[in-house]
Amino acid sequence: MSAPPVVDLPIEDERLALDVANGLAAVEKLLRSSVETEDAFVTEVSKHLIEAGGKRFRTLMVLLAAQFGDPSAPGVVPGAVVIELTHLGSLYHDDVMDEADVRRGSPSANARWDNTVAILTGDYLFAQASDLLADLGPELIRIQAQTFSRLVQGQIRETVGPRAGEDPIAHYLSVLSDKTGSLIAASGRFGALLAGAPADVEERLSRACEAIGVAWQLGDDLLDVASSGAQSGKTPGTDLREGIKTLPVLYALAAGDSPRLTELLSGPVAEKHVEEALTLLRAHPAMARARAELDAWVDRARTDISGLPDIPARSAFLALCDYVVERSG
Repeated sequence: MSAPPVVDLPIEDERLALDVANGLAAVEKLLRSSVETEDAFVTEVSKHLIEAGGKRFRTLMVLLAAQFGDPSAPGVVPGAVVIELTHLGSLYHDDVMDEADVRRGSPSANARWDNTVAILTGDYLFAQASDLLADLGPELIRIQAQTFSRLVQGQIRETVGPRAGEDPIAHYLSVLSDKTGSLIAASGRFGALLAGAPADVEERLSRACEAIGVAWQLGDDLLDVASSGAQSGKTPGTDLREGIKTLPVLYALAAGDSPRLTELLSGPVAEKHVEEALTLLRAHPAMARARAELDAWVDRARTDISGLPDIPARSAFLALCDYVVERSG
């Protein structure tokens, strides 16, 4: 079975493009087989999000990072599957916490079945990831454990919100680093380590991938405000409707220079006011500040990537940085 579409990243080097395509196909095959059991129902619910598709963004990070060592090393594909299973397991849990009805254009597991099934399925995927990880060695197990700790702490801190006296913007960016950036950083580290890349290359890739991950999420923040539905693939203002305070919203609230906008953004925006809130927020300097923050994270990534060996994978990583900026508009 061929791999699903991933990030629309043009890879100019034909050999690299072929390596990545073959790697994605191998990851997809192992990803599906790793959740198959003799119980048809467990297999069905476990494959639910796998078959819904997704960009396999983290898989791409593993495969590109592995190019700085031996990309055909036997642990690279299982390592990518470990990362992907961890990500998918977290999505099952996220949808329960968010009471989501849809994920990747399909009914979420909690909506199709129930919360208990969704939670247990997420747990099962984590267990399958651990089973694969056990064959990759203690260093990879430690990295995964530290990454998972950061991911969960980020989710807890997002749920609780900033403490009294804590800057909401600093809190938000810290949460993104833990909740989103940590697993993408691990993707780069896994690829480099499993391929036998030098330690300094591994560190650069980990830092760059984390920065790219944060920037990607900041791009989603901007798209939720600035894009048309056709451009972003989701209804503009979704975060506003749910009362999620993304970076543009936090900057606008911190400025406090538009009483009407502050009033609208103080909680979930009622459907009848969404278009007004979008119009006011699109015209506010908060959008430019959020874009500048995204650019700063991308620049951090570019700095580390530029210090990597000059091979086609470095050019692909730099092209990914450009893509993250361009997709945000």
